[in-house]
Amino acid sequence: MFSSIDFITVPKMLLAGILIYAYMILITRIAGKRTFAKMTSIDFAITIAMGSILADAVNKPISSLMPAFVSLIVLAGLQVLFSKILISSSVFKELTTNTPVLLVKNGVILNENLKKTLVSKADLMGKLREANVFQLSEVQAVVFETTGDISVLHSKDGKSIDSIILDDVSG
Repeated sequence: MFSSIDFITVPKMLLAGILIYAYMILITRIAGKRTFAKMTSIDFAITIAMGSILADAVNKPISSLMPAFVSLIVLAGLQVLFSKILISSSVFKELTTNTPVLLVKNGVILNENLKKTLVSKADLMGKLREANVFQLSEVQAVVFETTGDISVLHSKDGKSIDSIILDDVSG
């Protein structure tokens, strides 16, 4: 059981874990919370990549610690740069990010949009159940977000949705 890890490697792994943890706090403070957010599919992919780099650095501290430090700062820097360009350029945003898509509008399922987004009706119904929807007529909008999440906006008292909430949603 312990044959693959010698007792000298364990303290190195512990030290690597502590160093990586402190380094991640530093990167997050410098680059901002978006570094590990899941706001777009790119954010999600970067977060997964960073997690893989971190795991490798902790598991193989001798060969991976310095490359991990460099890789993480490069990814965090690119993430900050990407976010700044995304905020300042609508053309760049349109080229590099997905648009949220409306799946249900005013209690009506938009089957064409389900097909476009490859969301099954069963998945949609599951999300409606998760959101405690009892009547499809209560649902004002269901949005397939850029991250792959599904947002359900519903109301029993007939409150309407402010238009600004759905401004960037297609469909």
